[in-house]
Amino acid sequence: MSGVMKRMGMIFRAKANKALDRAEDPRETLDYSYQKQLDLLQKVRRGVADVATSRKRLELQLNQLQGQSGKLEDQGRKALALGREDLAREALSRRAALQQQVTDLETQHRTLQGEEEKLTLAAQRLQAKVDAFRTKKETIKATYTAAQAQTQIGEAFSGISEEMGDVGMAIQRAEDKTAQLQARAGALDELLASGALDDPSGMAKDDIAAELDRISGGSDVELELQRMKAELAGGSPQQAIEGGQKQEQPRPNMDK
Repeated sequence: MSGVMKRMGMIFRAKANKALDRAEDPRETLDYSYQKQLDLLQKVRRGVADVATSRKRLELQLNQLQGQSGKLEDQGRKALALGREDLAREALSRRAALQQQVTDLETQHRTLQGEEEKLTLAAQRLQAKVDAFRTKKETIKATYTAAQAQTQIGEAFSGISEEMGDVGMAIQRAEDKTAQLQARAGALDELLASGALDDPSGMAKDDIAAELDRISGGSDVELELQRMKAELAGGSPQQAIEGGQKQEQPRPNMDK
């Protein structure tokens, strides 16, 4: 059972991988990767802005402390001029405490300034990589789209070729069947004309009947012709017809 389960798992993973390959569009994957890089670049830029904001806040505090230190120094100088050495000493003590804070803030300011420079450089490098990836992404997408179009065109031509092959075979079969039917119809017409086949409609005639009809039709034409000649000559149509019939009677055989 363990071997069967492993085999089934392998088959399932193989089919799932194949289905994913069919469903995956490299262009969508490239766009997604590019969007993730843009998000990372945005985070780096936001970090640079936060560090710059902190540095600016320290600069404001330094300016404020330096202003207070300068003020205490002036106050100590004035107190000493007035003979108030005790006040001058107090002012200088406070100034010394402020100066320690200024020193600490300056150290933090230099640290933040260094971090800001590093983040700014990292953001610039990341921006260059993102721009390069975007160019490469568009190139790959264009190449993939062109290859996909060529494949579709090739498949279309292949389908048309197969379809035309089937159509050609169908046309050939139709032509062969038409020729067979025409040959059969011609053969049947010849058989009906020769009397070899009985006409179920009763309209077909044999050779003798056809010859009698032809002679009868010819006699009718001759009689009509004689009648018209008599009318033109001023004679009686009946006389012209009788005369024509006498002329058509065969002469007796004198040899008998």
